[in-house]
Amino acid sequence: MPLRRNSQVPASPLKTIPMDPAEATDEPGYRDTVHWKFKSASEAETERLARHLAGVLEPGTTVALVGNLGAGKTRLVRAVCEALGVDRRAIASPTFVLVHEYEGRLSIYHFDTYRLREPRDFLALGADEYLNAGGVCLIEWADRVAPWLPTDHLRVEITVTGESTREIAFTATGPKAASLIRRLSIGTSDRANAGDQ
Repeated sequence: MPLRRNSQVPASPLKTIPMDPAEATDEPGYRDTVHWKFKSASEAETERLARHLAGVLEPGTTVALVGNLGAGKTRLVRAVCEALGVDRRAIASPTFVLVHEYEGRLSIYHFDTYRLREPRDFLALGADEYLNAGGVCLIEWADRVAPWLPTDHLRVEITVTGESTREIAFTATGPKAASLIRRLSIGTSDRANAGDQ
C-alpha cells in the first residue's frame, strides 16, 4: 500500500511532516511526525496487521489506541497479545478491571481507560510504574489519558469504514515509535494486504 507524502518533504517510504511551529516548545524533542495508514478490508486482515505489529514491538513501547466504541481496539490488542505468545483464553477485555498483565515474548500491560472517572485516575492505577517497567503497554481510549503518556509512543487510531473494514492510522510521537512504523510498514505493506500470514 503506497504511503501518502507531504509535498514539502523529500521522498521517503513514510509520510514525515515537520512539526507545526505553533506546537514547538523550548524543550528538545522529536520535531517530525511519522504517519502510516493501513486500510483493512476484513477482520482477518486486521489480525494479520496486529501480528506484524507484535513482531516489531520492543520492550518499553507504549501503544496508544484510539477509536470509537466497536472500532476494534480490543480485537487488535488480543491479536497482538496472541502473536506475542499469550494464550488466547487468558486475554480478557479490561473494561471492568482497567488493567491486565500478560506474559508472552514480552511483558504486556493492557489498559482500558474508558471507565476512569477522571483521566488523572490513570496514575492511581500505577500507570507510571507500568509505563517504565520495560514491557509493552497497550492503552485503549488513550486519548483520555494523553497528558500522562510517554513522549515517545505509537498512536494507533482505528476508524470504522464499513461493517468489517477499517482504516488504521499509525502516528509516531518520537524516534522509537517512528522506527516501529518504518519496520511495520516495510513488513506489512506488501504482505498483509496480499494475505501473507
